[in-house]
Amino acid sequence: MLKHVAIVTGANRGIGLEVCRQLARLEYRVLLTSRDAVKGRTAAQSLVDGGLPVFYHQLDVTDESSIAALRMFVAKEFGRLDVLVNNAGIFVKGDNSIMMLSLDTLQRTLATNLFGALRMCQVFIPLMRKHNYGRVVNVSSTMGQHARMADMSAAYRLSKDALNAMTQMIASSIHGKDILVNACCPGWVRTAMGGPHATRSLEEGADTIVWLATLPSGGPSGGFFKDKERIEW
Repeated sequence: MLKHVAIVTGANRGIGLEVCRQLARLEYRVLLTSRDAVKGRTAAQSLVDGGLPVFYHQLDVTDESSIAALRMFVAKEFGRLDVLVNNAGIFVKGDNSIMMLSLDTLQRTLATNLFGALRMCQVFIPLMRKHNYGRVVNVSSTMGQHARMADMSAAYRLSKDALNAMTQMIASSIHGKDILVNACCPGWVRTAMGGPHATRSLEEGADTIVWLATLPSGGPSGGFFKDKERIEW
């Protein structure tokens, strides 16, 4: 029997696509989403052709109307949502030292990496509350760790630092429900963003994300994880 319903954002390639594959292999009904509809449908079809329960819907996390359309689709087709993986993220070319950072670069980065994830939580966690079950995974980075904060890639670092804080805030706002909200760092993964010389495969990058997405009741919430181990903020 098919299990829970999961949304993965920014999933037409890389880590997001691999998370879709791994969740679908666990018989989750996976909604693969992406900003580019052609690339997204192609990616979803590649998983469907492998016999996996994957569906596609276009999503631009920076567009309120796009998020609303996805919410209507999920409510109509599934009537519930159990897992939300906020994987969509960008790194803007020219993101450099904090003293040279342009507000345009910062705003573009925050629009996807922070505001998009926040709006997805605000819209879809209420669906989780209806069934007293949910798992939210915010894909972050150790580049946003206070303990290891440094200059360069300033907009990206700020966005992930804020995403970590948002994770803690949302987790603390949920009481008496089996809804677990966590952030994680997938590590340096061979993706379009990570580059070909990164040290981790897609499978390794997706591992902790999938682990958090499938936590049992009573699992951790409001934490930051890497390699299935809690790390400092």
